[in-house]
Amino acid sequence: MTQVTNIYLSTQSANTNWQSENLVQFVESDLHICLKNSNEASLRQIQKAARKIERLGVKHACLTGEHWNEENQWSFALGFTCVGKLTNVVFTGSNDCVNRLNDKLAVFAWSRDLINQTPSELYPLKLAELAADYIHSQAPAYVTSRLTSGDELLQKGWVGIYNVGKGSINAPCLLEVDFNPTGNADAAVSACLVGKGITFDSGGYSLKSNVGMFDMKCDMGGAAVVAGAMALAIKEGLNKRVKLFLCCAENMVSNDAYKLGDILTYKNGVTMEVANTDAEGRIVLADGLLAASETKAPIIIDAATLTGAAVMATGGDYSALFALDNKAAEQAKKAAEHVNEPIWQFPLESWHQEKCPSEFADTANSRPKPGGGAGGASNAAGFLSRFVDNEGAGWLHFDLAGAYNGNATGLWAAGGTGLGIATIAQLIK
Repeated sequence: MTQVTNIYLSTQSANTNWQSENLVQFVESDLHICLKNSNEASLRQIQKAARKIERLGVKHACLTGEHWNEENQWSFALGFTCVGKLTNVVFTGSNDCVNRLNDKLAVFAWSRDLINQTPSELYPLKLAELAADYIHSQAPAYVTSRLTSGDELLQKGWVGIYNVGKGSINAPCLLEVDFNPTGNADAAVSACLVGKGITFDSGGYSLKSNVGMFDMKCDMGGAAVVAGAMALAIKEGLNKRVKLFLCCAENMVSNDAYKLGDILTYKNGVTMEVANTDAEGRIVLADGLLAASETKAPIIIDAATLTGAAVMATGGDYSALFALDNKAAEQAKKAAEHVNEPIWQFPLESWHQEKCPSEFADTANSRPKPGGGAGGASNAAGFLSRFVDNEGAGWLHFDLAGAYNGNATGLWAAGGTGLGIATIAQLIK
């Protein structure tokens, strides 16, 4: 296979010997993707064809011919790119189209590579450093950051991040990144992004099995997605002030690790009993949501690889969306449709706050049942809703069920996918 392969797209047979059941065919030294017809399923078919083409050993794909529109090219890029080939696509079309696609692919590649790093390479402070540096590089004149780590977290009242991370030799931290293109230090914050940055999740004393722990380097996927979304929005012309909060920790077992039955008191006065140390994501996100609420931003979006329940319900094909604000939820669904990212809204009501009861605190972080019991994803979102202001107005919670694949599928290579980046970037723009 040559280093660069031309890829053509057609809705008709490339030659008279085309076998209708095959999406991909060689014609001399080129590859052709032939769709039976143009319909709403075509983007999925293109992504599947791209996956097949990558598996043929193609190193660099050069999209060629007149039938490649921007959406088609992006679907191809999602299917073709993989570890070692995260940017190996040459786009076609107008300069504006090619530039947009290259910018988007660069951000997705950065985010996916971050998710794919090993937990020994990517500890909490390293995750925060890489995210801050990458966003700063997009707009050096407008980006500042602040890091709170180790015992300073406890001194400042960020009890969730501190307790989840205190059992590890690698200190936990809260990263705040401020993108402010207005030049006014007192400018209102238009939106806040909050990401779960658990760089490795052993489950703590609620220890995961070997199978359950194997892919837990991906548990910082929420942090990678919201950091990527901020970077992409900046590349695409974001002109409003936006803040990012990454809640970074390792969930480990040690003599210093937090324990079942511990009770934490958050900055807003909510007390929480630890019913499951493996439901740590919501514990750290609570701090991030409180920090975001302090800004009085009208839009707060959090993203996390939060629950197995969301994966079970969606099959990993959708991001699960939760909101108490129906108008905000509709905006999220429109944004996702605009960028062709699959999301599905799950049930969430104010009474979901009561679904994790405790005899000793205002709430527990879960229920002492496998997977948190029935409705686990909604119950997790109900827990988080305790930490946003205005009864959840403007708040969106993304449970990123499709952020990572341990094995390749018909649509995706193994590893991080970047799903959610484009939707969230669209929302904050």
